[in-house]
Amino acid sequence: MIPRYTLPRMGAVWNDEHRLKVMLEVELLVLDAQARLGIVPRAAVAAIRRKARACLSRPGRDGRQVNLQRVRQKEATTQHDVIAFIEHLEDHVGPQGRYLHFGLTSSDVLDTSLAVLLRQATGLLIEDLEGLLKALAAQARRHRRTLTIGRTHGVHAEPTTFGLKMAMFYDAFRRHLARLQQARQQISVGKVSGAVGTFANVDPRVEAWVCRALSLRPAPISTQIVQRDVHAAYVATLALVGTSLEQLAVEIRHLQRTEVQEAEEPFGHGQKGSSAMPHKKNPVACERITGLSRLLRGYAVTAMENVALWHERDISHSSAERVILPDATITLDYMLRTMTAVIAGLVVHPQRMRANLESMRGVTYSGQVLLVLMRKGLSRTQAYELVQRCALAAWRNGAEFAERLRADPRIRRYLTAADIQRCVDPSRHLKYVDRIFKRVGL
Repeated sequence: MIPRYTLPRMGAVWNDEHRLKVMLEVELLVLDAQARLGIVPRAAVAAIRRKARACLSRPGRDGRQVNLQRVRQKEATTQHDVIAFIEHLEDHVGPQGRYLHFGLTSSDVLDTSLAVLLRQATGLLIEDLEGLLKALAAQARRHRRTLTIGRTHGVHAEPTTFGLKMAMFYDAFRRHLARLQQARQQISVGKVSGAVGTFANVDPRVEAWVCRALSLRPAPISTQIVQRDVHAAYVATLALVGTSLEQLAVEIRHLQRTEVQEAEEPFGHGQKGSSAMPHKKNPVACERITGLSRLLRGYAVTAMENVALWHERDISHSSAERVILPDATITLDYMLRTMTAVIAGLVVHPQRMRANLESMRGVTYSGQVLLVLMRKGLSRTQAYELVQRCALAAWRNGAEFAERLRADPRIRRYLTAADIQRCVDPSRHLKYVDRIFKRVGL
């Protein structure tokens, strides 16, 4: 991911230095397990652990330093990243380095370390999502009873409250929190089972030891790799979270339109909206989230394409995963943090909401009139035709809906003025707000 959308904590998870340290930890844990089983000498393991860790942090005695540049130089020759890494360690460990990677295949290290990195990345995403939930909860409670017009098909429907809008998104992201927690558990799969997963050259107890130490679970069965449906499900979960972020972003973008102007993104001191039009305040953060959500859905498609590999493994998935897995977590991290800032600083205009609610002169209460007429004995079809005629006339001619109802002799046969007034009272839409909030957990 480009630096523009890479936040420091998530970027640190995926930088190459950290990735190599996690790979080294996997290698050292394998050695620990093998030493316990008497496969390699304990003294050799202690020396390897000391020298290998030291060479990642400071120059060796010979003046050479193990660093990313030297690993890349070796990879340019070997055309194999794990071999380059192991050879690099051997340069500094000395003769005991022959025990490194003993009985393993590259994917034992790569897939197991990848699971560790994804666990770490998902932990940050969970923290991000918890922050967004707090911001949504605060706005929902603040505007629990702030009346606004609900819209279906982009057209005024019936009144709701802005708090209920926020509560709906709060509930959605609570579900996503559970999904992310489950995704972290599902992706926490390691394997140390050798070239085709038969443990021909590595004891299954090694795998159990390594996975337990890394808070992973051993794959019940593997080939040379952990099966990629695991990773596809993970990326699909991230894409789903991103899609709900887009849904929230689109809602705010609509509410910020000049014709609506019910809520808007925070606009910082010194911020500029347009190079040509100084008056502009644009919903750029939400538009950015909308665009980035498209990337996440694309990553999910690529992750699914990675599932069908040849036999026990090919590497057609590898190049794609080097892009999509870091990028998906980095992208969602940025989106969650950005949306949290938008929601926390959201500028809400209750008076504008009330003005928009009243702009249709009461026709949005037509459903209440329909129900009352049906209670008076009319069929749905009869009642609908009567109410629709009055509503469309009021909408078309700019009259008050209640006036049209009172002026219609057929309506007056069934409804009193008091009946009509009760129908156009918006307070009925507040009746069960508290109960809904309680069901959502707010």
